[in-house]
Amino acid sequence: MSPCLEFEGKTVEKASQKACEELKIPKEKLKYDIISYGATGIFGLVGIKKAKISVTLPDSTPEDNAEKKEPEHEHNDEPKKYVTKVVKDSTEQKPLEGKTSASIPDESVALGKNILQQIIDLITTDAEISVKKNTGRILFYIKGGNVAILIGKRGQTLEAMQYLVEKIVNKHSEQRIRIQIDIEGYLAKKQNNLKGLAMRLAEKAKLSGKLITIGQMNAHDRRIVHLALKDDSGVKTQSVGNGFLKKLLIFPRKKYPQKKNHKSSSQNGTVIQ
Repeated sequence: MSPCLEFEGKTVEKASQKACEELKIPKEKLKYDIISYGATGIFGLVGIKKAKISVTLPDSTPEDNAEKKEPEHEHNDEPKKYVTKVVKDSTEQKPLEGKTSASIPDESVALGKNILQQIIDLITTDAEISVKKNTGRILFYIKGGNVAILIGKRGQTLEAMQYLVEKIVNKHSEQRIRIQIDIEGYLAKKQNNLKGLAMRLAEKAKLSGKLITIGQMNAHDRRIVHLALKDDSGVKTQSVGNGFLKKLLIFPRKKYPQKKNHKSSSQNGTVIQ
């Protein structure tokens, strides 16, 4: 009877990969039984269990025995060439493995969708999730349920869900994965509204000659405003503050040179909350 060894990993796939690396066995030749599939726990934070497999070590094959006996033959050059070729092929395959790892694993998509569904089910009912996967990013699109509650005031609930899902997915991933969550086209509507707001405030800043401040904006929303006004020669924009939420300043160029301190200028400026 062939001996067995046990290996653990975050998933069965990870455990089998670990076994292949340590035992120097190709994946297609690895024979194992699944002891445990593992568990992500509650939101991937509590009650996490690793997957475990039992690997059956292969018996020596006729090919292995032939390789051992070949040095005793009269022609020793051929085995040396064969060994050299095997080593070369194995090293050439490593870059290919690196390229495939750049794509988002299906298990990360499944984990993110599962966590998001658990959160949604605690908030509302009859909401469905569809998934679109790009390089380095997963887009979860929510349809149905109580849309207003899922989005929250100024999109705060949506942002919180996105932040939490991204943290959990990346905790179980070896590569950085961006998560984006949309609810029935909310992101496109919000982007259009922010662009319109940016244009109106820019015109107001140019007409009044005063600094205008937009408060409490996340990085995604600030970027939309920056890009909307980047080609407007009459104003310039700047983000100030610390933390996740920052203020965004719109300066009229003629009245406020670039090096002027925004703190003194804000005394006569307009603040948009």
